[in-house]
Amino acid sequence: MVDKSGLYTRLATRDGFNASVRHINKTLDILGSCNPKRNIADEVNSLLSSKEMEEDAVLASINMVLVDKYNYVVVTRNIDGIAQNIDAVVKEVASWNAVDLVVGYHHPDLGFIVINPKNPDSIPVISGFRKNELCVIYAGDPASSSSRKELCMQAATSLADLVEGKKTKSIASLANGPYVWKAPPKTREPKNPRKAKKGGAKKKATALSASPTPAVSSAPAAAAPIPPPAPQIAPGRSKMSSLISVVVSNELFHNGNVEAWKRIIRSYNARYPNLQVFIYYDGERIVDINTLFKWGKVKHGSCIQFCVAGEDIQDLAKLSRYFRQGASPQFEAFLRGSPDTVMNLF
Repeated sequence: MVDKSGLYTRLATRDGFNASVRHINKTLDILGSCNPKRNIADEVNSLLSSKEMEEDAVLASINMVLVDKYNYVVVTRNIDGIAQNIDAVVKEVASWNAVDLVVGYHHPDLGFIVINPKNPDSIPVISGFRKNELCVIYAGDPASSSSRKELCMQAATSLADLVEGKKTKSIASLANGPYVWKAPPKTREPKNPRKAKKGGAKKKATALSASPTPAVSSAPAAAAPIPPPAPQIAPGRSKMSSLISVVVSNELFHNGNVEAWKRIIRSYNARYPNLQVFIYYDGERIVDINTLFKWGKVKHGSCIQFCVAGEDIQDLAKLSRYFRQGASPQFEAFLRGSPDTVMNLF
């Protein structure tokens, strides 16, 4: 039995009430996305890119719409490897028109992200999946009144196998259906924004008219206008760059190289405080860069990777160039001044 004692606790404060109103409104917005013309992952990423949806709300909305509402089949895995040719995977999955597919990935740095595996823009995102991280496959057919659980389970399991680089059997029954991926049309701004705003307000008011409790005056208006869809971008690409490799050209990546990298990162953060640099080595995230300084661990020819997360990512080429120099015998150029010096590199 569900304990209802704390069910409405969040609604007892204005901030909690307003956050709930925003979440409900956005969930209602994406509720109609589960149809042959629009994949919910594309819709969610569009809302995230236009900052109309909070990242923390994605998992709850996806679960409510796909699992509770439309009874999608769910397959979860801690992936044991990544396929070498993700392009071929996406091309194959795009031919599975009988079912709708959504991939959820618990990114170790970005949190839960959703991907449309039939969308070619998802290729660099899936390529960035990492071993042992949790991947969730949703498969369903909300357009059909008949239950197709077995076919959906086969599609979800086969997709998980393909992502891991495993061979799968061809399923002929997946070929025919309404879930054909098409590139979204380019959107245009409405000629009369006031009319669009008025129409959006009417739609929102109708959606919440059944509520007997008046909204708090400072809550986001239930009659907020519905803006036009944002231009489509690669899922996740607006939040994290692709991994960039830096080859160690020094005999050993020793304490001097580590200190040089720390100063380069400090300079980058001073110039771009809203961006964050992530370091990876041997497929693992390096939280403390000092751990790279272990005799015999990172030698000449070793490859260290990095990426940058945040909005409006800049100066990746310059950051890569500095990192290469910092991993070379010329690292001493970054060690001038006191240890707390913030160099003006960017």
